[in-house]
Amino acid sequence: MAETVTVSPEVFLAMGREVLAKQPFSVLIGAELAALTPGRCELQVPVTDAVKQQFGFVHGGVLSYAADNALTYAGGTALRVPVVTSEFKINYLRPAIGERLIARAEAVYTGKTQAVCRCDVFVWQDGEEKLCAVAQGTIVALPATPTP
Repeated sequence: MAETVTVSPEVFLAMGREVLAKQPFSVLIGAELAALTPGRCELQVPVTDAVKQQFGFVHGGVLSYAADNALTYAGGTALRVPVVTSEFKINYLRPAIGERLIARAEAVYTGKTQAVCRCDVFVWQDGEEKLCAVAQGTIVALPATPTP
């Protein structure tokens, strides 16, 4: 039987940040991993002109990115293996106008090879969080030898 390895919360978060730093798009938009525990994640994205669309609010693709990445972190840390997103859906609730996106995800079901997760995406505006999108996704374990 394989021995379970445990690490401190600080080391766990540092490991998650290392993964994020290897994602060129995440680096490009300044995404930050604010919190990470098994089955839960908080990802933040600063709102800059580079992530806005023509009406001045955050582009839906950036909201989707934040939800997808947070869902994948939540599912991956719940399954404790390398994962990818199998599917997800997002509902946009209001324009994201503010200073920072905050995507909070959690695994609501974890099986042997998949985790179903949900995510709320908020925008920080005028000192408070405003819910701007909700998402749900299925995160699956990568096969032992992934094919390109």
